[in-house]
Amino acid sequence: MKKADTPISAPQLWWVMARSHHAIRLLAEQSITNAGLCLTDFAALEALLHKGPLSISAIQAKVLLASGSMTAAIDRLEKRGLVVRKSTSSDRRARIVQLTQEGKRIAAAHFERHANDLEELMSPLSAAEKRQVYASLKKLGLLAAQKLDARLATSRDDENSHAYE
Repeated sequence: MKKADTPISAPQLWWVMARSHHAIRLLAEQSITNAGLCLTDFAALEALLHKGPLSISAIQAKVLLASGSMTAAIDRLEKRGLVVRKSTSSDRRARIVQLTQEGKRIAAAHFERHANDLEELMSPLSAAEKRQVYASLKKLGLLAAQKLDARLATSRDDENSHAYE
């Protein structure tokens, strides 16, 4: 173990973050699968529970999944009677997904169980430590997202500039 005054390098920090994320992710996924749902289905239910009716693309954006995976998840949930697809009055082509009463009951129960599992997992951290970890990870995540966006924009600009050569 390192002394408190020994600097921690960025690669060391990244390694600890990656290993921690891996272990925590596996435990979180286990919490979800213990409830009898796959991760994709749970993510869709959770988004609908907390955000209300959404389009499939909006759910997809919230849970960071590919459109095919999200459509398959909504199909599974619809077959189980947990969600329904409805047309909107503003655009007949657009479909909104919403929880049924049974879907609300199941989503709320599973989310509560999952949240309790996560609270137990995070319990070694004090409230102040949780706030500090949250703030630090959010800061790093936003910076990384900005860098990714800038790199993607640069690569698109490079592709477009070569298109007419």
